[in-house]
Amino acid sequence: MIHREHDGAIHSLAAHPLEPAVVIGSYSGLLKVWNYEKKRVMVSRTFEKGNLIRCCSYSPNGAYLAVGFMNGTVRVLDSITLQDEVPEPFRYARDAITHIEFSHDSKYLATADGEYTVTVFVRKHGINVAPFEYLGRNCAHYKPIKELVFGVQLDADAPRLLSLGVDRVLVEYDLEKSSRDDLQIASSDRIEQSGVPQSNDQYKFNLYNATTKMCRKTILGPTYGSPIQKVAVVPTKDASRDKRYLAYITQDKVGLNMLPLDGNPHNAMALIGHPGGVANMVCSYDGRYLFTAGGNDATVHMWEINVNALEAQSSLGGEDLIPFYGLLEGGRDGELFKELEDYFYYAQIRSQISSQGVNAMDSREVSTKIPVSEIPFVMRAMGFYPSEQEIEEMLNEVKFSRYVETGSYVEAIDLGEFIKLYINHRPAFGLSPEKLVQAFATLGMPVWKGFCHQQGRSTGNASN
Repeated sequence: MIHREHDGAIHSLAAHPLEPAVVIGSYSGLLKVWNYEKKRVMVSRTFEKGNLIRCCSYSPNGAYLAVGFMNGTVRVLDSITLQDEVPEPFRYARDAITHIEFSHDSKYLATADGEYTVTVFVRKHGINVAPFEYLGRNCAHYKPIKELVFGVQLDADAPRLLSLGVDRVLVEYDLEKSSRDDLQIASSDRIEQSGVPQSNDQYKFNLYNATTKMCRKTILGPTYGSPIQKVAVVPTKDASRDKRYLAYITQDKVGLNMLPLDGNPHNAMALIGHPGGVANMVCSYDGRYLFTAGGNDATVHMWEINVNALEAQSSLGGEDLIPFYGLLEGGRDGELFKELEDYFYYAQIRSQISSQGVNAMDSREVSTKIPVSEIPFVMRAMGFYPSEQEIEEMLNEVKFSRYVETGSYVEAIDLGEFIKLYINHRPAFGLSPEKLVQAFATLGMPVWKGFCHQQGRSTGNASN
């Protein structure tokens, strides 16, 4: 055999954390490490028949490579030789391993499988001891797990493990209190009311407080045909000083978004990545390249990141509120904006900012702001009808928007801030007829049956 390539679907990608190498695994059982600067294969391994590679991940120190298979097994390999570090593969899952991640200190290895279960392995030290052993499993979700991620405690260097599912539940696991066969749950919070997390299927980014799990901000995401499937912050040399960017994939595209997220459509771009859809994406350790896998096309693409092009696009799109005016029907000079100005003035009259009262005949003394309590009324007047939970999230977003800088709550909002809030929170594509039918079906009898019933009552003939 002089050459061997992938002849099965490729879903497994992982970039080395310290070197210019990317590992590619496929359903053909082939695992190959590729040096993307020298354009050559460093090492490869073919697993026995039936071992379809689904996902893989490097440990942060680059010493280990964890591989998850479609049959539910997990292998921990030496990252240089690709030989097994654990004598026997872990066989605790009964379905495909969909996610596999190491903690930042390489102490823990976690997996998620097709039966909505999270499994954790813990690092062991010593001579003639396997580097990882089984800790515990927990089925905390009742729908597929969309993301599995390790974080770091705010007041310590200890790792945090969180999983997010299609069931809209964010689960945090208590690793310190967990013991053999007993993976403890620290908290379980339902973070979405209607959207399915991806970012979410309503084209929104939601930012949550890491401690309280409270939604602190909702931002309009890129709207390129399908919702975002996966995101990754592009690495940089100095994370505290350099400008950061967010890489993402949709169903068939790969793109970049400038950070911090603000809903400006000119701060994002996307290109068609694979004709049959993009299955996975990883960033190189130095932030220069993106790698995407095409799934069934058995192809991996290497993309060079050019942030200057995105910066130029953002500058040409305008500053401050100009990009957001373009997202209002008719723009700055349209009827919708004029209506919004009227509603803003009416809200000022209703509020305590205007102490003259509603029925005063004198010249009005108005402000440039409305109190936070008036936000729901203006939103509804604009044709956006948020739920009570969405209203609470909007009010919290405004109230806490400057709390870190000033230590005090925001009590009022001006027109420009309201426009951004409205653009980011309203449905990305308006209210569809299908949503209306679904709402009526949820509230009671089907729409058509209710219509026929009312017709029968009005004419006195039930057959109508």
